[in-house]
Amino acid sequence: MLLAADTRPAGGAAIGEVILATGIGLGLTALLLGLVFLHRTRRSTILTRIGTRLGTATGVPAWVALPTILTTVSLLVALLGMLWDISLHIGVGRDEGPLANPAHFLILFGLFGVFAGGVLACSMPLDEKPGPAAIRFLRGWDVPVGGILLTAAGFYALLGFPLDDVWHRLFGQDVTLWGPTHLMLITGAGLSIIGLLVLEQEGHGGLSTDDGDRKVGQTARFVRQASAMGGLLLGLSVFQGEYDFDVPQFRLVLEPLMIAGAAGLALVAARLFMGRGGALAAAAFFLVVRGGIALIVGPGFGEILPTFPLYLGSAIVVELLALSVSLARRPLVFGAVAGVAIGTVGHATEWGWTLFTQTLSWNSDILVEGTLMAIVGGVVGGLLGALLAAGLRRRLPRPAVARAVVAGSLVVLAAAVTNGLLATVPDDLDATFAIEDVQDDPRTAHISVQLDPADFVDEPAWVQITSWQGDGLVVDDLERTGEGAYRTTEPIPVNGTWKALLRIHDGRVLTAVPIYLPEDQALGEDEIPAEDGMTRSAIPEIEILQRELKASGGGLWAVANLVVLFCTLALIAAISWGVGRYARRASVREPYPDTPADPPADDASSRTSTELGSR
Repeated sequence: MLLAADTRPAGGAAIGEVILATGIGLGLTALLLGLVFLHRTRRSTILTRIGTRLGTATGVPAWVALPTILTTVSLLVALLGMLWDISLHIGVGRDEGPLANPAHFLILFGLFGVFAGGVLACSMPLDEKPGPAAIRFLRGWDVPVGGILLTAAGFYALLGFPLDDVWHRLFGQDVTLWGPTHLMLITGAGLSIIGLLVLEQEGHGGLSTDDGDRKVGQTARFVRQASAMGGLLLGLSVFQGEYDFDVPQFRLVLEPLMIAGAAGLALVAARLFMGRGGALAAAAFFLVVRGGIALIVGPGFGEILPTFPLYLGSAIVVELLALSVSLARRPLVFGAVAGVAIGTVGHATEWGWTLFTQTLSWNSDILVEGTLMAIVGGVVGGLLGALLAAGLRRRLPRPAVARAVVAGSLVVLAAAVTNGLLATVPDDLDATFAIEDVQDDPRTAHISVQLDPADFVDEPAWVQITSWQGDGLVVDDLERTGEGAYRTTEPIPVNGTWKALLRIHDGRVLTAVPIYLPEDQALGEDEIPAEDGMTRSAIPEIEILQRELKASGGGLWAVANLVVLFCTLALIAAISWGVGRYARRASVREPYPDTPADPPADDASSRTSTELGSR
């Protein structure tokens, strides 16, 4: 049985664990660099032999095959570790230490594998120039652009792991998926897929697909591309993790924005890049992997079961729109139109899906704003996905157009995210609780709530009680029994290390009232008991959900966030540069699948692209 007081550390890791983790990291790095040294000096052929064997089976050069397999496996391991880690933190709260959490090992080794895949992609080419866009690193050593992107994304993600401990020491533990260093892990891992896509294109040096008829060898490649695009969808969907577990710490309208944005980018890119069935294949890969991981984390590990978006509705509308050849031949227009369809029709299918999978399902409170956010996310994602596919097919528009689309999309996305983050906390809302004990050890109770003022909420996104971090999770969407009056539908744990709170979300209002919080010796916080008849005032949710945060952050906290933001934008800029370099250094422009070939060279856009490619 868990004790009533929480004594687990609330800051950085113990010095011994820091030393051990550093030793593991240095050991893995030394092993990787040793392999690279032996390979480059031709003292060992192990990388070449393994890569050649894998390449023979997959039809790509050794310097593409081995990094691709290593990165793919590593990303799946890291994703499993990430979702397991989220489930553990929701269920039991803080760790005894970073190495006391088994999920952290999966994340660490997975992210290192991504970084190692990039390093190997840059190091393995010996007697050939790896693609038309290769960069001269040293004399006799050219590196593929995809390898550079993969290394950069992997390093950025891996760097988030030690910086997370530094962040905890400075600002306390941020028990949210959207902590800055957590976002480094997710962003780097997710965007590394783009490096893989570019790397495979460099390895083939030819057309990605034929005109839609799968010829000999094309089926295997279609499956690999579906896995990559589905992997991109997997990576982009991790940002929604808190919503997948029914413990979102931000307004509900952000969920449709993120789902539509991920669908727009990955599914539009998949359809334009792969041809017929590309969007559906990517969505199917996503569902198989996320479904499998959900079964492993939930029934397999006995932790909280994560849900996930459906994406099938969005994939279908993208495929249907692509039946229009004239539309598919204009990728940016196609991306924008598909984005609107994803934000409306696709959004409607996700709305219905939440009714079956989420306790905190979408309702009328976010009908208008949520739909608008989904349209914004879909269009932004669709435009970026169209640019990605155009880059992979060596058909990017003029640089000024491409840069304007990327910059404009990021600005619009930032505005939408800011809108979703803006929430208000009332200063005149109280809640009176009637507690009816169900059992004593462990203590659970039915809870009735009376809000004052009674007419404070209209049609709220939720009035619910969450009890978590006591070796489980209970989220109860309360039953309305009268004006401003609500009652639980199941017993709520209010003892031990459980943390129980009333949560209210109505429009921009996002607030909470503590019901029971345990004594926390590491934080110096006293117990807040659950007492029948108590009346308490509403406060910001973050004061309860992220109880471990230090009150003082000030300018240092703001600077640290800005540094992480700058580094993230730098990674996005690097990926944009890499895709653009590959597209414009190639000598052949690939036609879009399922569309007629380009007109002859008297077409102005064709002349422009040819001129740019020859520079």
